[in-house]
Amino acid sequence: MSILTFHEVSYQNILHELTGEFREGVITTLVGPSGAGKSTTLKHINGLISPDTGEICFRGEPLEQMNLLDVRKRIGMAFQSAPMIPGTVYDNINLPKSIFGESLPREEAEKLLQQVELSVELDRPVKDLSGGERSRLGIARTLVNRPDVLLLDEITASLDYRMVQEIEKLILDLQQELQTTIIWITHDLEQAKRVSDDVWFLKDGRLIEYGAFKELASSGQAETQAFLKGESV
Repeated sequence: MSILTFHEVSYQNILHELTGEFREGVITTLVGPSGAGKSTTLKHINGLISPDTGEICFRGEPLEQMNLLDVRKRIGMAFQSAPMIPGTVYDNINLPKSIFGESLPREEAEKLLQQVELSVELDRPVKDLSGGERSRLGIARTLVNRPDVLLLDEITASLDYRMVQEIEKLILDLQQELQTTIIWITHDLEQAKRVSDDVWFLKDGRLIEYGAFKELASSGQAETQAFLKGESV
């Protein structure tokens, strides 16, 4: 079953008539060369930008007809650099609640830290965290509102290989536990092979092909095969 669908979505000179779907409860990676439109696609899903033409639907309802704050609650997003606000671990994990004038109970904050396997005190200054710890905290923060969809934008790009493996395992475990739909941008083709159920392959702002990874691997599409082999496309 699809949770998100794109129908002829175009934006400025970046995206061109994207039409495709994201299956519910699986991990879909967005892959393609630099400038393919991957981050712009992700921002459309989160409502950060809107298409010039075309339509995006979430559970059958056009995103543009939904309350934007509700969209942000149901579709969480974690970025590569895991940007943090000054203060403590609690200040940062509480951020999604504070935006709405609410507070996350400390017991729930502790449970979220345990869920992402982050062993730090809530009152620890966030500036003292390592890159890997910030990545885990960033993921925990996106889980505060129990989103239906989790968007990941190159979240392991700046980490060493050991930490990349740990974050990948964490995401895979969370997806199995929570059955969350995950849409993950990665430039690392080997990572895409490891974590993907489905793949969207984009190039020059166009969706060249999408579907189960094993289907793309046996695709007759020349551009897809070239990219999967690591060749310039």
